[in-house]
Amino acid sequence: MEDKNNIIVYCEYEDGRVADVSLELLTKGRQLADRLGVKLEALVVGANLDGIEDQIFPYGADVVYKVADKRLYPYTSNPHAAVLINLFKEIEPQIALMGATCIGRDLGPRVSSALHSGLTADCTSLEIGDHTDAKTKQEYHDLLYQIRPAFGGNIVATIVNPEHRPQMATVREGVMKKEVFNPDHKGTVINLDPAKYVSDTDFVVEIIDRQIAKSKLNIKNAPIIVAGGYGVGSKENFQLLFDLANTLGAEVGASRAAVDAGFIEHERQIGQTGVTVRPKLYIACGISGQIQHIAGMQESSIIISVNNDPNAPINTIADYVITGDIEDVLPKLIKYYKKNSK
Repeated sequence: MEDKNNIIVYCEYEDGRVADVSLELLTKGRQLADRLGVKLEALVVGANLDGIEDQIFPYGADVVYKVADKRLYPYTSNPHAAVLINLFKEIEPQIALMGATCIGRDLGPRVSSALHSGLTADCTSLEIGDHTDAKTKQEYHDLLYQIRPAFGGNIVATIVNPEHRPQMATVREGVMKKEVFNPDHKGTVINLDPAKYVSDTDFVVEIIDRQIAKSKLNIKNAPIIVAGGYGVGSKENFQLLFDLANTLGAEVGASRAAVDAGFIEHERQIGQTGVTVRPKLYIACGISGQIQHIAGMQESSIIISVNNDPNAPINTIADYVITGDIEDVLPKLIKYYKKNSK
């Protein structure tokens, strides 16, 4: 394996299915690889990996590395970190991407720390560009721009890693678009010997029992979302949003400020610290529009803002703005929708 300097995506899977966030990163990785003129590689570590490449190749991967051992599933920190650290030393990728999931948040820092590479968490955008060091005036070409909100969301920071490799970043599920590159695309499968990458002593932790609670909400795939912010004012007022959502066949979402205020549960939080959504219609009620929230819903097809502040920042990205109190506006929306949908 002399092929070096490529882009690699660590692919998570559960119940034989590759995670959406990994497929989203393969989509973005394919774009970055084409821009750089390098290969896109994927890595799957676990057990029962037969045929898993068939889920990965359509998203543009040129190579799928598989490390199969029944002890590597389910995920535990030491063995998976050992595989990545040792493989990355061997194949020297220039960029490594993984989901900002429970697994990615655990694995990413371990790998980057061992390789002294640096890591940018929770990126909202990844691009390729040049950089000139302000002090040394040294120029760097084709670096990974790792873009994320910073300082509480007051600025968007572009982070670069000029010297060390791989350039590592984690991205939340839903932030990048998942698009099939070519349904017939095929690449190379490389089955690696687990004994070369992970030692028996790494398996000191054994998982005795494992419970996975499936979310009852499917806010990520809802075609219509009625979302409320701190401006909704109370838990009781959120009932108005549920009434409108029930009328429209929608899901209810919320901004972080509304969740922090105790108006609604965290599972419904949309934004940089919640889920990213792309509904056909997004109705934002009493949401001011902080950058972290915008990051989670800006690709909605149509955005309607209901706010008693005509200068609310969210109004600048809204397609329609209704200025008024939600107590007045939402019952009217329900009334007119029911009237016109008969």
